[in-house]
Amino acid sequence: MQTQTSPVLGKPRITESTGPKLGLITAIATLGGLLFGYDTGVISGALPFMTLPGSAGGLELTAAQEGVVTASLVFGAAFGALFGGRLSDRQGRKRNIMLLAVIFFIGAIGCAIAPNTAIIIVARFILGLAVGGASATVPVFLAELAPASRRGQIVTVNELMIVTGQLIAYSSNAYLGSISDDGHIWRGMLMLASVPAVLLWLGMLFVPESARWLVSKGRIEEARKSLLRTRPADIIDDELQEMQASAAKDAGSRTGSILDLKTPWIRKLVFLGIAIAFLSQTTGVNSIMYFAPSVLISTGLDTQASLVATICNGVVSVLATLLGIYLLHRGVGRRPIIITGQAGLTAALALIGIFFLLPESSLRSYLVLAGMLLFLLFMQACIGPIFWLLLAEIFPLRIRGFATGLAISFVWIANTIVSLVFPILIDSIQGSTFFLFAVINIGTLIFYIRSIPETKGRSLEKVEEELQRRFTS
Repeated sequence: MQTQTSPVLGKPRITESTGPKLGLITAIATLGGLLFGYDTGVISGALPFMTLPGSAGGLELTAAQEGVVTASLVFGAAFGALFGGRLSDRQGRKRNIMLLAVIFFIGAIGCAIAPNTAIIIVARFILGLAVGGASATVPVFLAELAPASRRGQIVTVNELMIVTGQLIAYSSNAYLGSISDDGHIWRGMLMLASVPAVLLWLGMLFVPESARWLVSKGRIEEARKSLLRTRPADIIDDELQEMQASAAKDAGSRTGSILDLKTPWIRKLVFLGIAIAFLSQTTGVNSIMYFAPSVLISTGLDTQASLVATICNGVVSVLATLLGIYLLHRGVGRRPIIITGQAGLTAALALIGIFFLLPESSLRSYLVLAGMLLFLLFMQACIGPIFWLLLAEIFPLRIRGFATGLAISFVWIANTIVSLVFPILIDSIQGSTFFLFAVINIGTLIFYIRSIPETKGRSLEKVEEELQRRFTS
């Protein structure tokens, strides 16, 4: 805790402090985000090798099979998010994350040793269960862990770890591709994901359970001990009382399932969350994150040059996410950040489409890359951090895990659709694909202007009260 002196009264004024352990706990929990990022990003570098003939170490993937292999993970993630959210409500956030670490490990090993296309699809589906479960559980865990004044920054660390995982994937892909001519190198790329999975499981042994979840289960003393891990002792009573009051209010109507959608204001709120989740992926972000090397190869770059160029995507994503965290630290609201980002990325998509119209040349390749980087600047600084943050904030405690999982399953449904159709679109209509995304995102911008709530600076309990009033009226 920190104490300051009031310049007017000359008396000590107590300010909120998060305690020394919150940063370490956040770093451990967000290894789930790192795995999420690595496992979704690594496929972009593995695919060019997986398309090689079997005699050269590949799996002879066709364009359609590339889409299926890529989409199998995100299809699995849709189920992982839905059931992972339910499990986190039932067994706790901590135990669920530890279970997901085991699934991450099994999926990574399965992908690395897969002998044929069918097995790699199954293994990536299993890996997707963990990715989806982590996407539904980790942001909620962080939101419940953090004090209101730091919630935006703490939750968006998960987004930072996601893009860091993608950067590690791009960098390791480029490095492994440069040191080996062996077509089997894609197996090593996929195997690396097993290491942080082990670290996540071990690290979570030392992390406290969510105090809010414990209160919802009536385990008040355990909740107090959990808060003591992340707060100074003399500021936790008020927060604990607020949690208990919210839990008591929910006790008579708790189901934590689809039955809660019978309540009109909850149904409207869940539909809002689903829309935010789905539209975050129709930006086309994963057409760039998953298929960047393939797109750049289509503009004339060779395979190794495209792998190296893709590292720029990862670097910009990390730096942009840091910018988003800085904006939240400076007190900028959720609404202006996400609306600005949506307008910027829509313009960037149109620019990429225009660059594709130029004659084939190195200049065109690097202009397309520049358009991707501009897109990622707006996406990762503004959309990525905010939509994950909103999904962790807007749902009431009694259905937070279930509703977050349901909404995030639509992240992966949209992701699956984009992953399946993008290789076909880019093969048939080339750069016009990005004009199509731009048109879709104009509609998304209008929706955001009309519908996105502001949650800055409010406790999760206050957010619940305000949104209940908004959607009841």
